[in-house]
Amino acid sequence: MNPIRRAPLLAPSFLAADLANLQAETERLATSAADWLHFDVMDGRFVPNISFGLPVLQAVARYAKQPLDVHLMIEEPQQYLSAFRDAGASIITVHYEACTHLHRVVQQIKQLGCRAGVALNPHTPVALLEDIAADLDVVLVMSVNPGFGGQAFIPNTLKKVAMLKELLLDAGSDALIEIDGGVSLANAGPLVEAGADVLVAGNFVFSAPEGPVATLTRMRDHLAGLELNAAEEFSDGRGQ
Repeated sequence: MNPIRRAPLLAPSFLAADLANLQAETERLATSAADWLHFDVMDGRFVPNISFGLPVLQAVARYAKQPLDVHLMIEEPQQYLSAFRDAGASIITVHYEACTHLHRVVQQIKQLGCRAGVALNPHTPVALLEDIAADLDVVLVMSVNPGFGGQAFIPNTLKKVAMLKELLLDAGSDALIEIDGGVSLANAGPLVEAGADVLVAGNFVFSAPEGPVATLTRMRDHLAGLELNAAEEFSDGRGQ
């Protein structure tokens, strides 16, 4: 593994934002260290919770400066792809477990002009993506069971990310590896070292006493420090 790592993208999750003030939340993130804005859609069927829908995404999109990363935790997502694109989605991720005809759904997302992602629940092996890896723009690894924010990070995720990175390299895929669930400063570094490219953070960002903007800056600085240390180790021979 190359010790000089690419800086990961940060994607604060609106599931943990102040839902009574989404315009204000979106506007204050506009000049923050956030690269994407993560938007969880839950239907109460695929997962045991109901969250945002199309009208809320459309409202947020009016004020968003970053790409909207839409994670569809819903059954039959193929019925709503065009609507979510029209509402402002730049990245649309569907669940492997929700799509009988996954290749078709991925192609539909691409034809809409969006980046196509596939999410894996904690129990779903990465090997199941082998035949579609080259078609993907994003693979989202759930590091908690989907449906609710504030859950504890599943440690096996680190092993899973490393396996997924190897699979993507073998497939010649440029897909980004995105991690969703329980991300914090405690595991951000190990996740990036294992191969993660996008870190979704909800409660850690929005519940921090210093607020989301300062917390995202702290995450960015923390990860930049890790990259600098890795580069220094490589340059003095310790990384060989």
